[in-house]
Amino acid sequence: MSTAPDPRPSEPRPALVFDDPLDQQSSDDTGRGWGERPSGDSAADLKRFLDEKPPHHL
Repeated sequence: MSTAPDPRPSEPRPALVFDDPLDQQSSDDTGRGWGERPSGDSAADLKRFLDEKPPHHL
């Protein structure tokens, strides 16, 4: 039994990029922090605070 190579053309592989990754802006470099939400609704902020309060702060 012999196996012939697949005659279908394979998908092109993505090109390797050898740029310096530290030269590129990441999502951490932006002014927006992790988990920040647009402010302005103080009632929603209070609700979120009360919902996320640890149990030992009751």
